[in-house]
Amino acid sequence: MSELTVDLQRAVEAPGVPEDVEFERWARAAWLGENPSEVTIRIVASDESADLNSQYRGKSGPTNVLSFPFEAPAGITVPLAGDLIICAPVVEKEATEQQKTLKEHWAHMVVHGMLHLQGYDHIEDNDAEVMEALEIRLLGQLGFSNPYETEETEKDS
Repeated sequence: MSELTVDLQRAVEAPGVPEDVEFERWARAAWLGENPSEVTIRIVASDESADLNSQYRGKSGPTNVLSFPFEAPAGITVPLAGDLIICAPVVEKEATEQQKTLKEHWAHMVVHGMLHLQGYDHIEDNDAEVMEALEIRLLGQLGFSNPYETEETEKDS
């Protein structure tokens, strides 16, 4: 595991948004690259998330996290992982719906986004299983429970 520089941009102030040190800890834990790198994490309101989601993914409305891996021009080597855009109101709403703590869901969104920046995705079932297993392991190392366990599963065990 290599050094990761985290540039945090707060475009919106919302209650429950974790401290900078938390974002740094989560992003660094999810950086699996062998070389030093840098990531920008931007915390946004619903309107900015919706604009970017529409522009880059062709989907309407805000979303929890958008990942923009840095693509260097040919022959240029710059140690940038890319950008994560995380929508504070969506994260807060999802945490409530999923009966998770806000901090737990923020950590999951950072880890999830960091894995996307490193080429992981969940479009195909096999890829989703690999990515989810990695998220569960990384979040566990950070002291968080499995984000994919529903409350029903917990009651049954």
